[in-house]
Amino acid sequence: MELIQEKRLTKPAASRDERYEADLFISQYADLTDKQTFRFDSTEPANLDFADYDKLNCIVNYKRINDFRFINKFFEDINSRLDEGGFFFGCVETKEARKKRVLSKMPAPLNYCLYTVDFLYKRLLPKLPVVKRAYFAVTKGYNRVVTKPETLGRLVSCGFEVVDTYQAGYITWFAARKVSKPLFDMNPTYGAIVGLNRVGKDGKMIKVYKLRTMHPYSEYIQEYMYDANNLKKGGKIDSDDRITSWGRVLRKLWLDELPMLYNLMCGHVKLVGVRPLSRHYYSLYPEDMQQMRTRFRPGLIPPFYADMPVTLHEIIESERRYLQEYEKAPFRTDMRYFFRSMYNILFKKARSS
Repeated sequence: MELIQEKRLTKPAASRDERYEADLFISQYADLTDKQTFRFDSTEPANLDFADYDKLNCIVNYKRINDFRFINKFFEDINSRLDEGGFFFGCVETKEARKKRVLSKMPAPLNYCLYTVDFLYKRLLPKLPVVKRAYFAVTKGYNRVVTKPETLGRLVSCGFEVVDTYQAGYITWFAARKVSKPLFDMNPTYGAIVGLNRVGKDGKMIKVYKLRTMHPYSEYIQEYMYDANNLKKGGKIDSDDRITSWGRVLRKLWLDELPMLYNLMCGHVKLVGVRPLSRHYYSLYPEDMQQMRTRFRPGLIPPFYADMPVTLHEIIESERRYLQEYEKAPFRTDMRYFFRSMYNILFKKARSS
């Protein structure tokens, strides 16, 4: 039987040479000649029904996910057909690669005029609630703009572990291993204001609200980014590609923290206190500090800005000193840390990062 054909003509995922490079990359992790390896080139998930086995060891799709209308649904279908530990290989033209490709079509400055039109049509319109539904009804999601962090985050949210990535021309290939069932997240961080799950008092999870400064689905690849990069000064991930260009500006100006005032008014956090952490960062702390942290509410202004520690170890010790002092004299400790933090923020240019 023939595979289901595309409903419309789409661009090929890669050239012949790029596909050869991709197969070399895939061959590092899977046997392309195995009977339980299924390869296809389509945006139609129904083509999986043509596989000889109900459960597969490896699925390879040569069609870039930029042309999928429902990316997560496709990933979920892939997940359901793989054995536990099975591999899924796919590809994407990232936002950065797309920009290079569009700019290469014409000489300057005409290329930037073309890129501006492309940005407004493909990047801005899909984000506007008023026209989003109409945009996808017309385009069917074809040739959409997708960032690398969003691609990897979608994979993790759909039950995959990102093992490796490989660049071939303008196309980025990914190797993902099935590790769980999909989470079926109906509320990814797509809006301007995002609610992030953080560890609060008594170890209970709270929603901390911020202006979104990262690409969608970035929250799912925090552990992946931590493993792939080193921690820089301040305990943050070095070379964090999840942060958008305008997100860096918001962080420099502290504007990303403004929605946390809602958490302050609701009593989820207090004005001064240890920073509310994600489960991943919380797991990096020694057990005694985990227990000490959860005895108190987290804060809007952390002791980090009073002590200005550099390494993760120094951050932990800074928080330990604060919590020990706070336990003895709560009000006096918070006032001292508040004014020291304000001094560093105003005069030593300490910034949210």
